[in-house]
Amino acid sequence: MNDLTHLNDAGEAHMVDVGGKTATKRIAIASAVIQMEPATVKAIEADQIAKGDVLQIARIAGLMAAKQTANLIPLCHPVGLDTVSLQFTLSGDAVLVRGTASVHGKTGVEMEAMTAVSVAALTIYDMCKAIDRGMRITCVQLEEKSGGKSGSFMRKDPTS
Repeated sequence: MNDLTHLNDAGEAHMVDVGGKTATKRIAIASAVIQMEPATVKAIEADQIAKGDVLQIARIAGLMAAKQTANLIPLCHPVGLDTVSLQFTLSGDAVLVRGTASVHGKTGVEMEAMTAVSVAALTIYDMCKAIDRGMRITCVQLEEKSGGKSGSFMRKDPTS
């Protein structure tokens, strides 16, 4: 058997069989950063974006995206998420998006957490592009995960 679990012995892509795995509590935390002009951060903070409440709409978009991960990522298993949450931290020239996904299941929720923060950041871009087309989405990454056969992971250099 090869080390790449999404390839079978013939080198063909396939969905990993999780049928024999034990269901455990699994949690994943991911983050993304969207860099922008300081004036854009201030406009978000003051709720002065013409399209509406940027962070609330980004939160809803991220939650909806997490639930659609298996439809977006070809070899991802659909999971019955227990919860997904998103937090936003505004700094001088950026918004940090941090998302947590959890499930009691046979496969992890890393992709759901990363999909949530990615789509939330894209939504912030969409909501603010009229005043700042130079925004950049960076540092989409897994911060930590727990549960399952592979155990825990914690990034040594977390985004803060």
